Amino acid sequence: MTSLRLAFMGTPDFSVPALQALIATGHEIAAVYSQPPRPAGRGQKLTPSPVQAYAQSQGLEVRTPKSLRNAEAQAAFAALGLDCAVVVAYGLILPKPILEAPRLGCVNIHASLLPRWRGAAPIQRAIQAGDVESGVTIMQMDEGLDTGPMLLRDSVPITGETTGQSLHDALSALGGRMIVEALNGLAAGTLQAVAQPEAGVTYAAKLTKEEALLDWTRPAAELERQIRAFDPWPGSFFLHQGERLKVLKAELAEGKGAPGALLPGTLLDDALAVACGEGALRLLRVQRPGKAAMEAEALLRGYPLPKGTVLG
Repeated sequence: MTSLRLAFMGTPDFSVPALQALIATGHEIAAVYSQPPRPAGRGQKLTPSPVQAYAQSQGLEVRTPKSLRNAEAQAAFAALGLDCAVVVAYGLILPKPILEAPRLGCVNIHASLLPRWRGAAPIQRAIQAGDVESGVTIMQMDEGLDTGPMLLRDSVPITGETTGQSLHDALSALGGRMIVEALNGLAAGTLQAVAQPEAGVTYAAKLTKEEALLDWTRPAAELERQIRAFDPWPGSFFLHQGERLKVLKAELAEGKGAPGALLPGTLLDDALAVACGEGALRLLRVQRPGKAAMEAEALLRGYPLPKGTVLG
């Protein structure tokens, strides 16, 4: 293995395994870039990102510029004399002078099988759409949105048990393993980037809290996938008597909603089977505001939701 002089650019916990892998394989980390600390918790205390916290625990230099578009930030980056920059969910746009500064350019660990699911939320959108697989693409970055040529791709299955959290963890670990292989190939000149195909491009829009509300007029199968995809954030919820109840797990159930006599959102039995626009969904694990998550049976002992109730 050729030791490379690198910058690492990442922010959330998804990025940390890649940084750990680069340190473990002996690459020189000249600097770590992460988004600035943000207010968090009840006291809104400024809190470093997971990447910043880990990098500082390893004695690495951390830089947290608000932007890389100004000449001063670009000159400071160029002065590092890098072989390559590794970018993983950094969250800032890299302008052309940044992309071109390292000798081998900037490479990105993207959590999808490009060109499917370019954009902000590829993990959740893949589950939500009913994809049977996801994966990681190591990409040579250009100025477009996840449009650069591909260096490596590897896949993992999406099953009926896959959640946003479990897929996040699997792809985070996979990316950490793949980036080591990609850098070895780049350093040796044995790995050539391949242009992304023009067919099959989709975009993974950023998640919003608003779309977490369960729309009972939609098919039950779509809602079940949404619940898994949005676990843990933004979560999926319904409204009842002014309360916002979070649904952490559900399964398809027998029964029908619209078209027919029952309104979507109507409980079909006394065990939380909900009529949907197509089919029915049984809620298995629910959380009331300020309470611990409960299995449906335990919830119903203290919070009656009888057959015929219409959920909001």
